[in-house]
Amino acid sequence: MTIRRIDQLQLGGKRVFCRVDFNVPLDDQGQVTDNTRIQATLPTLLKVLEAGGKLVLGTHLGRPKGKIDHKLRLEPVAAELARLLDRAGHGVDQAGHRGAVIAAEDVVGDGVRKLVNDLPAGDVLMLENLRFHPGETKNDETLARELAALADVYVNDAFGTAHRAHASTVGMVGLVKERAAGFLMMKELEMLGRLLGTVERPFVALLGGAKVADKIAVIENLLGKVNALLIGGAMANTFLKAQGGELGASRIEDDHLDTARRILEQARARGVTVVLPEDAVVAPSLEASTGRIVAANAVPSGELALDIGPQTRARFAQIIAKAKTVFWNGPMGVFEQPAFAAGTLAAALAVAASGAFTVVGGGDSVAALNRSGVAQKISHISTGGGASIEFIEGKTLPGIRALDS
Repeated sequence: MTIRRIDQLQLGGKRVFCRVDFNVPLDDQGQVTDNTRIQATLPTLLKVLEAGGKLVLGTHLGRPKGKIDHKLRLEPVAAELARLLDRAGHGVDQAGHRGAVIAAEDVVGDGVRKLVNDLPAGDVLMLENLRFHPGETKNDETLARELAALADVYVNDAFGTAHRAHASTVGMVGLVKERAAGFLMMKELEMLGRLLGTVERPFVALLGGAKVADKIAVIENLLGKVNALLIGGAMANTFLKAQGGELGASRIEDDHLDTARRILEQARARGVTVVLPEDAVVAPSLEASTGRIVAANAVPSGELALDIGPQTRARFAQIIAKAKTVFWNGPMGVFEQPAFAAGTLAAALAVAASGAFTVVGGGDSVAALNRSGVAQKISHISTGGGASIEFIEGKTLPGIRALDS
């Protein structure tokens, strides 16, 4: 594919629609609690503003399912963006005009068209939550045309939504005269793409999360590339069960036991080392305040495996320490519960300390890095959970394909 970069376009005086991924967490007061995704797009946004473009932003927030949800309005997100832009130096111009971030009250319509037409160069208009409109997730042609009519240039800097064929990621793109990828999008494609090319070895993949079903394709694609595959999280239970282990009341995907056996056999045939948990932290329920350590393949009846144990953490860390390339996606346990977060935090520290080329994706993995204070030691932290997994599966993402010029 031929994808143009934003810095290859003339943006001055043009209406630039930029699809961003500002799907950020809000607290009970509606304030942004983690602005990582907003900060990641600043280089692209500042490029448009400094070039004198009229910047129109489109993003979703949460899953309102085509209906207005006042808790998911974008006004607090716009306020946080304004604060970050001001801190980044987008302030008063020579004429004394301070760049503003305006939050529209709708996605499309006459009011939005007027706001776009009246928007001064250097200002930002943030459309209301795109998923308030039922046509967004349906890739509705009418909505796509209305969005396209707001723009002279389309820029996609929302890698986290690139695996979705929505009106703002696919439908409108071909209807806009010029299109390009933003800096964040290009970085994602470059860094994730390195994992699929020639890499320094040993290449280690660390995969966690709840379901084998969610990771089958990525595992099968990685088996032809990695030297070692480390599996934690609830998905490890199914692999252990497939080997004859007793998992108590732990979550098991019985319909994927044969899948697990097939993956293990494929790994053996390819000479890939698969490492499963040796020990686990177990408890009677997810709400338990403490757990106890048992053999991972001998979980007592009525108890659940909720985290990898200390022996497994040490074994994983030992293998990661020797790696030259590491890909990590998914938590090692029920990370949101403090009693079962140690395995995921240990994984974060091990990946950060490896000195390897490291790529991390997935919300819990990224949260563990931030909580551990080691995020700056990671080569690339992907802003796309599902998108990064589908990319590593080898799929061409619809939002990327749409940018092909």
